[in-house]
This record gives sequence, C-alpha cells and structure tokens, in this order.
Amino acid sequence: MKYSKVFIDTIGYELAPHVVTTDELEARLAPFYDAVGFGKGQLLALTGIKERRFWDVEHTLAEGSAKAGRKAIEAAGITPDQVESVVFCGVGRDGFEPATACAVADALKVSPTAHIYDVSNACLGVISGMVQVANEIELGHIKAGLVVSCETARQIVDATIDEINRNKEIDFYKKTIATMTGGAGACAVLLTDGTLGNDSVQRHALKGGVVKQANQFHDLCRWTFEEPGMPTNSRVIMRTDAHGVLENGLALAKETFALFKKELNLPQGKPDKFICHQVGSTHQQLFHQAIGIKKDQDYATFPFLGNIGTVSLPITAAIADERGFLQPGDYVGFLGIGSGLNCLMMGVEW
Repeated sequence: MKYSKVFIDTIGYELAPHVVTTDELEARLAPFYDAVGFGKGQLLALTGIKERRFWDVEHTLAEGSAKAGRKAIEAAGITPDQVESVVFCGVGRDGFEPATACAVADALKVSPTAHIYDVSNACLGVISGMVQVANEIELGHIKAGLVVSCETARQIVDATIDEINRNKEIDFYKKTIATMTGGAGACAVLLTDGTLGNDSVQRHALKGGVVKQANQFHDLCRWTFEEPGMPTNSRVIMRTDAHGVLENGLALAKETFALFKKELNLPQGKPDKFICHQVGSTHQQLFHQAIGIKKDQDYATFPFLGNIGTVSLPITAAIADERGFLQPGDYVGFLGIGSGLNCLMMGVEW
C-alpha cells in the first residue's frame, strides 16, 4: 500500500496517573518467589521494565481516548466537526456493544456524518486503524480522521498475580510473565489530507506500508475466557508462550521488513529512525539483530511505561518527537508485531 496525500498532523497522548514499580509487583509475588526460591530482581532482569502506569479503577477506555483525542485536535488547530472518522483500536473495549468509538465521538462532538467504529488487531490495533483512515483519505472520502486507543492493565495484572501465587509453579509463571509487562495509557493519531488546520503544524507524510501474517501461530498469546467460548460467568485470563511468540515473531518481522523495503523502494540505510511496538529489553535486542538496525536508531519507552498494547507505538513516537529524537526530514519506520501473528510496517517522512 502507498499513499500520496495522507499526513500525520498530530499525536495526542494521556499518561495514566498511578506509577507502579516492578519492585512493587515483585513484593506482591512474594508467596510465589519464596516457594520457588526466586530472589528479588527476576522480573526486571527478564523484561527491562522498571515501572509502568495504571488508571484509576473506575476509569473508562473512552474517557482516556477522548482526552488524548482532544489534545490531538487542539494541537492541529482544527475543529471537532472537521473530524470525519473516529476509530477506536484498543485491545480492550468498554463493552461488547456499542463500539467504544461511539462514546469517544460523543465526548469530542465530531461531525454528525463521521464514520464511527472499532478496529481490533491485538497490539497492532492503532496502526491497523491508521491504515483504515489513510485509505479513506487517499480515496478522497474524508479529509480528516482520528485513530484513538486506551489500554488498561490493572485488572489482568492483579488477577494474574493472584493466579501465580495460588499455583506456585515455575512452568505456570512462564506462561504468565508477559502479562507482568502490561501498562496503561491513551493515544490519538490525527490523520488529514494536509489541507486543514494550522499551517505552522509540522505534518508528517505517511508514505505507505506492508502487512504479513503467520496466523498458524494464533494460539501463542491469548487474552480470553477461562472456559471455552464466551461465557459470562467465566474469568478472564491471559496466557503467552513467550518463547514461541518471540521466535516466530522475529522470523515474521525479518520477512516483513524485506518486503517493506522492496515495496517502498527504500535505499540502503533507510529508514533513518525506528519506532517499534514496546515489549521489553530481550525483545528489543533480538528485534534489532533480526532486521539489522542499530540501537541508537530506535527509541524505547518500555523501561518506564511498560507494554501499553496498541498505545505503545504511537505514544513512543510522540515522546520521541518531543525529546528531539525524531527530526524533520527523517524517514521513520513504524514497526509492530501483534498476537495472531500479524506484522505491519509503515514508512513516515518526518
């Protein structure tokens, strides 16, 4: 896929208010640690994550998304009624029905003729949503669309800690360690055709991208119900074959990156910078090796934000921009791998 008239105008984000350190989580895991003889520091050593953030218990995903969306709209200098599409892309939603995007659109008071819907694609949700809105813009159907997401990790982390302490088994811990990386936050990516808002806004041209899947591995990471199907009386659980996801995900990333460079006709040495989905230190190191990039080309937020699912990549791009890592003229690769397994890579001229 290639685009000729699609721009990232602004990225708004909202940080969850409660900082939760890895030391705090390990203190709560003391019954398990004591039973198996683990010493303090195991979780930090495995993930490289020092802290993450959680929302208040009563916080809704639409609320966080709307706050981030309002920031993106105001920064772009457009009015809410110029937004012609709102797509919510979180792993979680505020309910099965209606689309969480409906509450976000109502809070923002966007155009009454706007397309309002949810997109779900594990941790690739936001960049999948960006593809949907970019397609609408490229076809001339709309001039501006907002891709939003908000993720929460408090509930699943709390439930998983209880499970680990009850089981007190290392094999069970291995299936749940990935859950301990979870954090919370919200983001909003405003895409336009470049004709709206403040001329002073530094727009970033979305050039295109590629997608590749290896869906034979769809069972490797599952956030689902304990019982088969969708029973309302079943507990929600998360199980991850971390080694399987890493090994097969890296192979998929390598294939996708080669396809990405070919599709967008990128010369040697491009992209200049990378913004990747944030998982942890081991994943980052092996990902760099798999596609042949240097550490100083990539920006990391996982040490202090953890894995925020769909929010991780866009919030990292926004923070990297604020801190001067991304410079005008950089060709930036947005690279993500999500449960499924799916891989999506996009090119942006910053």
